[in-house]
Amino acid sequence: MASSIGMMDSAYFVGRNEILTWINNRLQLNLSRIEEAASGAVQCQMMDMTYPGVVPMHKVNFDAKTEYDMIQNYKVLQDVFNKLKIEKHIEVGRLVKGRPLDNLEFLQWLKRYCDSVNGGIMNENYNPVERRGSKGGNRNVKGIKSSKSLQTNTMNHSGSGDSLRSKQLRSSGGADGANASADIQALSKQVSDLKLSVDHLEKERDFYFAKLRDIEILCQASELEEDPMSQAIKKILYAADAKGSALDEAQEYLNEVINGVEGEGEVEGEVEVEAETET
Repeated sequence: MASSIGMMDSAYFVGRNEILTWINNRLQLNLSRIEEAASGAVQCQMMDMTYPGVVPMHKVNFDAKTEYDMIQNYKVLQDVFNKLKIEKHIEVGRLVKGRPLDNLEFLQWLKRYCDSVNGGIMNENYNPVERRGSKGGNRNVKGIKSSKSLQTNTMNHSGSGDSLRSKQLRSSGGADGANASADIQALSKQVSDLKLSVDHLEKERDFYFAKLRDIEILCQASELEEDPMSQAIKKILYAADAKGSALDEAQEYLNEVINGVEGEGEVEGEVEVEAETET
């Protein structure tokens, strides 16, 4: 199944909002950005939900911040892929950098794969919060807190905590309020810039997809469908992303066709020479 999910598959045109909703609903998280899943922990738990008990969740670090810790999570994930015979190469070097597009592409593939296994139906018997705590201790993922930690925070902030907050508020004065307002404005501008950047990238993606679709339609035309060049182009378009290089395969195919045609031409030439000699 994994090898059949090519780059032209509809899975790679699922939006980031749909991916985030899928993750948050199934794992009871509150992620707001794709790159928050760059540590690989979310991907490990998605596989754990799809194949209960297959992922050694005690080895998954949900608090991974450094690239080294993230790489350990992806090693766990790759071991699971190998165990399940899933032919999917993980571009760990790109994912741990937190690049939104690389992480979005991998999560799009993961959603397509998980949906193909369970039909998109959520496992109601799976407790994601409990599984995240299987290693022991308090394990908080960015965007969520366990009910126990919420109760502890409430108790700690009651009583004397209330008086402490009131003193801090009185001493802070208006300067902190002005600073907070400036910070909010700066963050709002960053959010707006990021949204514009995402919109631009999505438009660019749609533009190139339309171009590829036009090429595909052209290659499928009856008068060109069996043409060697069309066949080579389709090998590139329909190649699974797990393969090394679709371009090499297409070039090899063209070389075989060209060499075959030249060989037939040489044989025909020899036959004609022999026929002339006999006459």
